Amino acid sequence: MNPNTYAPEHFCWTFENGIARITLNRPERKNPLTFESYAELRDLFRDLVYDKAVKAIVFGSSGGNFCSGGDVHEIIAPLTKMDMTQLLDFTRMTGDLVKAMRGCPQPIIAAVDGVSVGAGAIISMASDIRLASPEAKTAFLFNRVGLAGCDMGACAMLPRIIGQGRASELLMTGRSFSAEEGERWGFFNTIHQADQLDEAAMKLASRLAMGPNFANGITKNQLNIEWDMSLDTAIEAEAQAQAICMQTRDFERAYHAFVAKEKPVFEGD
Repeated sequence: MNPNTYAPEHFCWTFENGIARITLNRPERKNPLTFESYAELRDLFRDLVYDKAVKAIVFGSSGGNFCSGGDVHEIIAPLTKMDMTQLLDFTRMTGDLVKAMRGCPQPIIAAVDGVSVGAGAIISMASDIRLASPEAKTAFLFNRVGLAGCDMGACAMLPRIIGQGRASELLMTGRSFSAEEGERWGFFNTIHQADQLDEAAMKLASRLAMGPNFANGITKNQLNIEWDMSLDTAIEAEAQAQAICMQTRDFERAYHAFVAKEKPVFEGD
């Protein structure tokens, strides 16, 4: 994959200065997902594992909204006619998108404006850092359509972000929460006015892209795998991971820059 020439069919992509920006491109419907956009996003994040040119990703909003979840006519209606095998293929495919987002080493920043519900809420949840506008309305609304809240890893990830009690309420009621609630709970890192949201996300992405990318990828991996480790196992895993990072040229560059009283210029190797 060449990030400079990559041209997805089912969402928008731009790439500049090591930063990729993704937006869904159906603003007239508040950016719903389709079978095709699910699969294409999954494949993209899988490919990014091997792409050293992309150093940070912003998953942005379009037309005043982030994502309204699965398209009612193009996903929900067909699901009601599928048998169990077909339904399991679909739910595994949507879960694979989250696995791919968590598995790619690049930090993902979600810039959430307006509606972010269902699978849209999951995409922001699966991102590493979440920014919001005051107009952001987030809901894990599976309960409201007769489904369980355990969708695409929500029962594993959401309690770790906002706590078991709050996650239980949201997943069992399907209610939406505001940007202010989300920031107070730790779901959103910061809130920015809608006309400044994209700039704030790109500024943060630029800072991350200029950092030690290999080491940041190791940090993301350790955040993933240490969920179910004992403390002793986690400390040993981090000892090994840090020893690997100490072999990088970025670590050596940082040392020489410190001695010279200069700002280090990281190159990701």
